[in-house]
Amino acid sequence: MNEQESVISKEKQQEILKKYSSESNYREFDSKFWFYVVAVVAIGLSLFHLYTSGFGLLLAIKQRSIHLGAVLFLVFLLYPANKKRSPMGKPTVFDVLFALLSAITCGYLVFFFENIAMRAGMANSTDIILGTMLMLLVLEAARRTMGMILPVLAITCVFYAMCGEWIPGVFGHMNFTYPRIIEQMYISTEGIFSIALGVSAQYIFLFVLFGSFMAASGMGRLINDGSMALAGKSPGGPAKVAILGSSIMATINGAAVANVVTTGAFTIPLMKKIGYKPRFAGAVEATSSCGGQIMPPVMGAAAFVLAELTGIPYGTVMIAAIVPALLYYLAVWTMVDREARRLELQGLNMSDIPRLKDVLKARGHMLFPLLVIVAILVNGFSAMYAAFYGLLSTLLVASLRKETRMTLSQIVNAMIVGGRTALAVAVACAVVGFVIGVVSLTSVGVVFTDSILSFTDGMLVPTLILTMLACIILGMGLPTTPAYIMAATIAVPALIALGVDALAANLFVFYYAILSTLTPPVAIAAYAAAGLAGAPVFSTGWAALRLAMGGFIIPYMFVLEPALLIVRGSPVETLLGVVPAILGVILLGCAVIGYFRVNCNAFERIVLFIGAFALIIPELATDLTGLAVTVLVYLLQSRRMMGGKSVGQNGM
Repeated sequence: MNEQESVISKEKQQEILKKYSSESNYREFDSKFWFYVVAVVAIGLSLFHLYTSGFGLLLAIKQRSIHLGAVLFLVFLLYPANKKRSPMGKPTVFDVLFALLSAITCGYLVFFFENIAMRAGMANSTDIILGTMLMLLVLEAARRTMGMILPVLAITCVFYAMCGEWIPGVFGHMNFTYPRIIEQMYISTEGIFSIALGVSAQYIFLFVLFGSFMAASGMGRLINDGSMALAGKSPGGPAKVAILGSSIMATINGAAVANVVTTGAFTIPLMKKIGYKPRFAGAVEATSSCGGQIMPPVMGAAAFVLAELTGIPYGTVMIAAIVPALLYYLAVWTMVDREARRLELQGLNMSDIPRLKDVLKARGHMLFPLLVIVAILVNGFSAMYAAFYGLLSTLLVASLRKETRMTLSQIVNAMIVGGRTALAVAVACAVVGFVIGVVSLTSVGVVFTDSILSFTDGMLVPTLILTMLACIILGMGLPTTPAYIMAATIAVPALIALGVDALAANLFVFYYAILSTLTPPVAIAAYAAAGLAGAPVFSTGWAALRLAMGGFIIPYMFVLEPALLIVRGSPVETLLGVVPAILGVILLGCAVIGYFRVNCNAFERIVLFIGAFALIIPELATDLTGLAVTVLVYLLQSRRMMGGKSVGQNGM
């Protein structure tokens, strides 16, 4: 790829997306027949969710069964069993058979719900046969969309439930019969149709659809042009454009790899063009894109699961996430800015930067749907209503100007794309139901909590470190949603037992489930960015890890000082927590890059790290230490600047 290209080609984007995102490896049909079949089902699924969100949900098991049945039907038609050997232009006979069986096994729960209820959830032979089929279908769908890791974990959980008496030690338990497991997994809301799938059926699908409509109306153009107008002319401008653009784009689509490809195709060539190293350019895009999942108002899919699991309104979760998200991006912004000043990079030419006034005049009205969502959530209404009215307002507002007005074909295509985009998340939520079902069936959750507390001797910081490592390991190769659910099931009770606020404990786990996509050796977001940048994957991954260092520290900050979550402290307490936190992430950024006012020597860099970590601890003494470090390094570098001395190059 030529470094002077302004935008990476669509073909290259698709190649990278399919390489690093299993959920993007869907078929492009040769036959119009199969295209229309998928289109009709996807449109029907979208209309079903729009109707139930506006006029009332069905009973939980029925709502989730229809949702899952349609999702599995589409998965087996769209995703080949084998990327290399299966035909990519049409489904096979087995694909069609699996799709029909998905509709039958889920449709059975809808049409025979009363009969199952009359049996008080006791499984008969039909339930066992169909339940076995659905379990296998869900596992196969997960394998096709996400790989083997999650299905293997799910199968392990089933065997654990069936073979408990043969397991020695504290993890042993009485065996559960296969019919009892079918009752748990298939004909109850404690297994496959658990709260995780309920969140997908109620909230996630609608927000994915909302993002699809926003994209169809040209929101991406507004984000790119607006970011260019705001940050393009500053030192290292394209990298700051990437931060602004990716943070907003990712909060709408919620998928790190997809966001890397979408915005990175525009920003990475610009970063390379002004002088950033390819690995650094890729790292900036990956780090910025991953952070979108923690950026309100529309955070990643796992945030809706968090709200449902904790019983905390999504509006509260959204408000609580504001300060940590801004601190995350402040840390990345600081590193990007310091690197630009270290390398003496300039911004873009003024002739290449659109005027903010013109951008807002042409497309600024498309910000209104986001304001609608925020207003609805802040006023205590559910996320489902926020997504529904946000989507309706998108259609209405987009029609006000020719540049954003959507035709009927664009609306239909947005429903098709939205339905297709939501498949992998829905399947992940279904297969995670295996874990939820076994945890609620056995005592493994309590045992894990006791084991963690025993291993760390009930000390908070070691427990936090152990939880962080567990989240990162679980998240390697897994989407954020299942990684968060499994980590939350296992680790959050231990944190709460040590007195950590429930919201802070869940957000702690949530952060590391997201950051696992940046953590080598399996850093799929960074590797996708490396593909776009033409940089080595491992060096890009490690560069992204350093840029995201603030994200690894911020969760400790809001656990130790819950006032950073706004909803957990008074305005004065929040202010007293936010000011040291801001200084801390700035010092951290300067220390990582090795540039404060000028290049740092080894002593100054070490001192900056000490000051940054001191500001994590919410104590007056540590805050004063951080302030003293800032003053010390400022004076040392001022003296050097006056003497005209320089030090060796640092940076990334």
